[in-house]
Amino acid sequence: MLETFFTTYISSTIRFLFLLAPFFVVTMFLALTRGLPASEKASIIRRACVSAFILGVVLFFAGPLLFNAIGITLNSFRIGAGSLLFLTAISLVTSGTRNHATGLPEEDRDDIAVVPLAIPVMIGPATIGAIMVYGAELKALPDVAGGLLGLVSGLLILAVLLRLSGYLEKALGKTGLNIMSKISGLILSAMAAEIVLTGIAGFIAAT
Repeated sequence: MLETFFTTYISSTIRFLFLLAPFFVVTMFLALTRGLPASEKASIIRRACVSAFILGVVLFFAGPLLFNAIGITLNSFRIGAGSLLFLTAISLVTSGTRNHATGLPEEDRDDIAVVPLAIPVMIGPATIGAIMVYGAELKALPDVAGGLLGLVSGLLILAVLLRLSGYLEKALGKTGLNIMSKISGLILSAMAAEIVLTGIAGFIAAT
């Protein structure tokens, strides 16, 4: 039981961390918070991560309910969500940015923590689908606990990277952050391919 929990926890942490596209988030955070005091940046990071966690938990458990409500199978959703995630991965690899969140808000916002930082920079359409798939795949209690803790750990690692964003920018520069985003996109594309292929195999086996 403990072995199952730790295995799921480690794999979920890695999955969720790459789903969040941390270096792209760091780049957007730097652009959105340029010139703000450190205390305000820390507050934005905290509220953005809490918002992303709440949405992530809701999505984690909402998959089976949604699938039953609209009459689709998990395998069909795997294929759709994986395809959308693959498009996001391509965008990260080619340009270092997510295709749904490439620009800054046109108007000044009083609070950027929830929109656009938590949604859609941290959790965009492709991430929403992937979280729902992963949540629906985990059935046993140790797996569910490991998955949820993995989501928390992924967000905590992202929060640490955001707190260190200034140092990362100095150490890596914009080019370095862009390269790291592209590497993340490459790993994300492999995750997307796995989701799609699992969905296709399951769909064929069910027919």
